[in-house]
This record gives sequence, C-alpha cells and structure tokens, in this order.
Amino acid sequence: MSANLEPEAAAAADETSRQFVTFRMEKEIFAVPLVEVQEIIRFPDIVEVPLSARHLKGLANLRGVVLPVVSLRRLFGMAEVEADDATRVVVMNAGTPIGFIVDRMERVIAADAREVESIAGIRSTVDAQMLQGVVKREDGLVMILDTAQLLQGGEQRTRADRSAGAAGLAAAERGGAGETSDEIRLVSFEVEAQEYALPIESVEEIVQLPERVNEIPNAPQHMVGVINLRNRMLPLISLRSLFGLAPAPADLVSRVVVVSREADGASVGLVTDTVKEVVRAPKSAIDQMPRMIAARAGQKQVESICRLDGGKRLVSIMAAEQLFLNDRIADALDAAGAGDNDMAVASAKGGDSADDEEQFVIFTLAEEEYGVPIEAVQEIVRVPEQITRVPKTPAFVEGVINLRGAVMPIIDQRRRFALPHVEHNDRQRIVVFLVNGVRTGFIVDSVSEVLKVSRKEIAAAPELAADREGAVSRVANLVAAKRLILMLDPERLLSESELASLKRAA
Repeated sequence: MSANLEPEAAAAADETSRQFVTFRMEKEIFAVPLVEVQEIIRFPDIVEVPLSARHLKGLANLRGVVLPVVSLRRLFGMAEVEADDATRVVVMNAGTPIGFIVDRMERVIAADAREVESIAGIRSTVDAQMLQGVVKREDGLVMILDTAQLLQGGEQRTRADRSAGAAGLAAAERGGAGETSDEIRLVSFEVEAQEYALPIESVEEIVQLPERVNEIPNAPQHMVGVINLRNRMLPLISLRSLFGLAPAPADLVSRVVVVSREADGASVGLVTDTVKEVVRAPKSAIDQMPRMIAARAGQKQVESICRLDGGKRLVSIMAAEQLFLNDRIADALDAAGAGDNDMAVASAKGGDSADDEEQFVIFTLAEEEYGVPIEAVQEIVRVPEQITRVPKTPAFVEGVINLRGAVMPIIDQRRRFALPHVEHNDRQRIVVFLVNGVRTGFIVDSVSEVLKVSRKEIAAAPELAADREGAVSRVANLVAAKRLILMLDPERLLSESELASLKRAA
C-alpha cells in the first residue's frame, strides 16, 4: 500500500529540492530527499537470499518487479526487531527500485536553506559515513542520509563479478549434465507403492496436482479432468485407474508428470501417488520386459525393468510413445480437445514456445524456493543412512558416499548457505551436479517439481541480492502464482579453494 506524501508537499511546491521524507529508526529521525522517493509500502512478503550482502533482508515482488529490500537497522548496526504494523519500506530508485525498511514513518517536511547544515560541522564528533547533512528544527535535529552511500551500502559486488557469474551460468548451460552414452536418466514415481519411471527426455515437467481440476461430462473413468497449464488444456490421467488399481484420494505429495508426444507435441498429465527422484542408471542394468508378462499384466506401455541397488530395487520403465498408443489415453486426448488444432490455437493465444522457455528443477531450503537448469542436474537421490565423515574438510561438507561404485562428496546446502540446521528426514534429497569436473551432491530440504518458466519472467539477480560466489545468478518472478524463485548457477556453488578441498576428499 503506497503512502500519501502530500500533507506539506503542496504548501512548499516551490521548494521541492528542500523537501524531505522523514522516518524514525529507534529514537532518531532520519530524512531522504522527497524527489528520490518512489513510494512507501507496507512490509511485504520477503524471500531471503543466502550469503548475500549482510544488510539485504531479501527480495519482494513490487507489482511484477523484483525489489531488493534492505534492513536499515543492519546497515546502521542497530539491533534487529520484528516488523510490526508501523514498519514501512521506503522505495527509492537508482535505475532500479530498492526498498529500505524503517521503523515507522514521520512526515514530509520542507526545510529552509538556513535550516540545513553540512555534515562537515559535526564530522569530527559523529560517525557520519551515511550522512550528508542535518536539518536543525526547534524540536531537534533531523539527519539527512546520503542517498548515494545508502544505495551503495558499501557491500555491492563489482560488475566484473556479475559478468563472471553470467559467464559461469552460460558455461553450465552449454556443458549440460555430462551424461555418458552408456547411461540413462530416469524420472521415477510411485503408484500403489510400486516404482515406475520415464526417460527424462520424455518428461516436459512435474507439477503439483492442483486443488481444482475441471471435470468433463461423460469422460472416461480413468480421466481425472483437465487443467489449464500455461495457456493450454492438459488432460489428466489417473495411473491408478489405467493400471486397474483401487482409487486413492490425492494429497500434498501427489504429482502430475507431464509427458509429451514427440511427433506432434501433444501432452498428457499422468497423476501419480508421488514423484521420487531422478536417477542415473547404466544401460547394462536395464532388461527388456518379456512381452508375455506385459500383455498379461495389461501394461504394454511398460517396456523394460531397471535393476538398482544390486537388484534389490526394481523400477518399471514406461515408454512415452506406447502411452499415447493406449486407447484410454487417446480417448482422453479426444475428450479434452487436446489435438493438434487446439494446441496450435493455444499457442496463437500467447502460449510460450519451447525456445522462449527454460526448464528448471525446483527445490526448497528453509521454506524458500530455488531453481537449477534441468540440464545441469545429473540425478536426484535419497539421502542414505550412512554418510562417511571426512576430516579436515569445510564444515558444510557432510561427508562422502559410494554412489554406484564412485565416491561422491556430499554438501549440506543449509550449512553452505548459513541456514539453520535440521536433522535428516525422508523428504530431503541429494541433487547431483558436475561442478568443475567434480561430481558433487547437495542435500536440499525437498525437490518439489520440474517447472518450465518463460524467459520473460526471468531476470538477472539485483546487485544487492548477489551472494559472494555469484551462485544466485537470476530470479524468476512468477507474478500470477505469487512466487519468487532464486535461480542458482551450479558451477558457482563452490569456490575454487572449496573445490580443491573436495577433490582431495574424493
């Protein structure tokens, strides 16, 4: 909510250059020039950025623009306090908007030139780094902040650092996931405690099952309904029904795996009990499903079996093309009107083409959302019970594990980002990247979805929001969904010295 800045402004319109917005911090009153204030808003929802400038409180959404929000208390070395009804954010503009949290607003004042004194007169007795002068009033002094110093904050990263971050991101995107020809990457999910998977190249994205699904009259029983997914109509198929299993109510872990047909781009959403992980398996561990067994089971779309964990874990691999040959799925596509013509109409109405979108794996840390390019993710696995500790490694290194015969260092990403520690739990996952040639796993709180994001919704991270290593390189601002997602550059998750230490550990 914007504040009204008019009370005394109209009375002193001819002295705009000497008008100030005043606010209180603890017992002191500060001022900034009125002409440099864009607006004043209530304290917004904040997304915290790990390892960023010390005084940055986080990022907020200001009518579709990513707004860095700075704590003046941190900048001034004051004790932190919780925001309350009086707390406001003064938004100033230095090419891009920046918000400053103040304890409470005072008023707009007009100061005569005789009332304004340069800071030079008090510099010897006051730490005046952030001040440019004072207004002498009958009721006391009002300290005028130096807005250039305020906006700089003394901790902004250089443009060279930012350029290096962008270069690292481009290198990561060009480098891909480092998959070898004798391996396959699979997205695995569960239906009635049985694990299934699809090749990752067949999966467009993974989204949470929405609370509201539009039902279609007289639709096949196995068709849950349709949803609007980025300006296209997506039919939802219950895998439980497709496999002849008893129905079960959807819950918070239910997911929709969106599968596309390469020939014409038609898509269908498969409703699963839960999505487990992204796994990398050698092709030698995959056996073709005997046709007789598949036919008897009524699951012709299951084409092979993957043996993991020494054969203790069997995953049924589904073939996307066989799915679309299934009469039930073909009927669902017809019922939803999701044929070629309708897909073209949806695209013409403004849907983003594949060239205008990027695909990300979304995970959470301390209730904040982060994203990494899907091509940079080698696999996603559960956190094992046993992680071997390694002496003389950085504190955030959890240890090493044996992943299919290879020793891999494991990073506790909460510790790496200086976030509160939590005990290991079933929701946590290890996201595996190839960081400068070192295959490294990062423990995250949970992996929530694979998401396509329009490039129009992605922007470079504000200067103030850049962390020390440049890992937070971009921000996805999903205005309609009221989500701010911090996009990470996997190549910059660790510094050169930390990588050297990991290489010695592995």
